[in-house]
Amino acid sequence: MKKIAHILLGILCMLPVAGFAQDNGELMVSNAVGFIDIPYVAHTLDQEETEDLVINCDEMDCTTFVEYVLALSLSPTEDGQVAEGDFANFVQKIRYRDGKIDGYASRLHYITDWVNNGVKGGFLEDVTAEHSPYVMKVSLNYMTSHPEAYRQLANSPENVAKMKEIEKALSGQEIHYIPKDNLPNNGLPWIKNGDIIAITTNIEGLDVAHMGIAFYVQGKLCLLHASSTAKKVIVSKVALAQMLKDNDNWTGIRVLRMKK
Repeated sequence: MKKIAHILLGILCMLPVAGFAQDNGELMVSNAVGFIDIPYVAHTLDQEETEDLVINCDEMDCTTFVEYVLALSLSPTEDGQVAEGDFANFVQKIRYRDGKIDGYASRLHYITDWVNNGVKGGFLEDVTAEHSPYVMKVSLNYMTSHPEAYRQLANSPENVAKMKEIEKALSGQEIHYIPKDNLPNNGLPWIKNGDIIAITTNIEGLDVAHMGIAFYVQGKLCLLHASSTAKKVIVSKVALAQMLKDNDNWTGIRVLRMKK
């Protein structure tokens, strides 16, 4: 049976859901802003031995932040309120392969898998593929090469074997991205407020190292994100392009857009 743990539905339903937003991007930004200053905490989904639907609006990492914003934005509203069940259902569709919880490996740990699921499910669009000719080949093995870093892998050869199969199935896929040298401080005309930004990486065995929401501030493309450095959800003070240049492990970005 599905279990929802650590959920603040009373607060969640009071968030300023933008029922009158002109477009999906404005809706995403409005919902994302409602999480500003929420603490950054890693591994909030990995506290239990069994794999259940965990929704924790008290604390989040970069991926769960994006998931909650996307789920809120996809959920129907009535009198500016989001129903608890609708929100939970969308979190599950976003977080799990085909929306089905079937153990640890059914969670979409790699963002390539996460994006594929969203595109297949009809609630995400990979706009990078339409606008950027640059491609990178996915090669994934980080989780199974570092099982000690994951509670559910450290003592489970079965989960490691399942994750190896997933890594093998995803590896070799070519994805479109924007190299960081090709992203100006003021962004690009086709990157819109509210787009999901996935930051690609050169860390061996990984595809994406960080995620956030595109947010233009005084003409600069910035990132609204759960920051492990600031330890909370913030809007970056510097342009996303500068953030990329300042991190040797970040290679560029993928841009995804909510479809509703």
